[in-house]
Amino acid sequence: MESADVLVIGAGPSGSVAAAILNKHDLRVQVVEKECFPRFVIGESLIPRVMDHFEEAGFLPVLHRYNWQKKFGARFKKGDVWCEFDFSDRFTEGWSWTWQVPRAEFDHVLAQEVQNRGIPISFGTAVKNIEWEGTESLTTVEGPDGVSRKIKARFIVDASGYGRVIPRLLGLERTSPLPPRKALFVHCRDEKRPRGREGWMISFVVHRTDVWIWVIPFNNGITSVGVVGDPGFINQFGEDPEEALRAILEEDPNYRDRFRGTEFLWEPRVIEAYSATTSDMYGPGFAIVGNSVEFLDPVFSSGVMFATETAALAARLAARQLKGETVDWDTEYVAYVQKGVHTFRTYVKAWYDGALQDVFFAPDPNPEVKRQLSSILAGYVWDENNPFVSKHETQVYKLSRFIRSRASLVGSPQ
Repeated sequence: MESADVLVIGAGPSGSVAAAILNKHDLRVQVVEKECFPRFVIGESLIPRVMDHFEEAGFLPVLHRYNWQKKFGARFKKGDVWCEFDFSDRFTEGWSWTWQVPRAEFDHVLAQEVQNRGIPISFGTAVKNIEWEGTESLTTVEGPDGVSRKIKARFIVDASGYGRVIPRLLGLERTSPLPPRKALFVHCRDEKRPRGREGWMISFVVHRTDVWIWVIPFNNGITSVGVVGDPGFINQFGEDPEEALRAILEEDPNYRDRFRGTEFLWEPRVIEAYSATTSDMYGPGFAIVGNSVEFLDPVFSSGVMFATETAALAARLAARQLKGETVDWDTEYVAYVQKGVHTFRTYVKAWYDGALQDVFFAPDPNPEVKRQLSSILAGYVWDENNPFVSKHETQVYKLSRFIRSRASLVGSPQ
């Protein structure tokens, strides 16, 4: 029998941030992680809001030692029109840059820093069962040697990502309100990468309204390339992942020359129907964070931000509760997180139905609107002073209708 104040399930960015913050509150923390690090995971383009969480966790000094590609904004293209956002030109105060990272290396660095602080991480260790007695728990885990052991904890933070340990054990998994989509992606040697801003900036290219291509350059000459969208469209290119991805890139005028014949470092991977949610985000003695509680979509790179946002908040609240304070989890955790999720979900939906594309690629864009949208893309989706946050369900659609109406008038015969 082992014991801890808090058991953290998962050692990815959400688990590492939670463990580090709990440790700063002088709580005894143990981490169990099913995979052995380093391991591949998608979600390689961060957004600036994550820097606030890494700063709170005390990770920035070690992260600055690595020469990852800095990300200062994002580019979007539809047809011949480019739309570029600079994170330093935004409505909400905060960080103006972050990184584009190979996640295997990045997550391993975070986990090692957690271990350097004396927090034990058991890699290759899967959760088999959790027994509850009030707010305390007894978790049975199985290590890589097949030997089981039990960990008694006063609180659990489930940061298990797609493993979704507590949602699966307690039957909390729910279908996302977003339609099912498919992602097909790979790392490749980007030998024809352009020089300058085009070469290092993340790019989102509209292949058709509900299908888009991502290009995420790393500073080691490797680039992450993926296509996301309607499964029916992607499936028409056949079952072989490499043939399908090469065929889609070949028919795209933006990237056919750049990636024709490029070396894929592994067979392209597929994730389908990836959006997920839960009916409950917390319970007696536990909180669910990161992708375990909600994953929206790869577009706009919000995954790691929501993972670390929920982890940092849940860690602070759990620390207060374990020290005897009364915590209103519904208000301080669920309502807060869902406000940001609902805001970002609006823009994911508006991207795929074309309304947000109308705004992004409109001629003569309004500079103030662009600054407000830049804050959304940077992850500052809780700033109620930003009308694209406070009125997110209507603002982008009103603007889209205006742009379409204006285009119709301009194109009508005199």
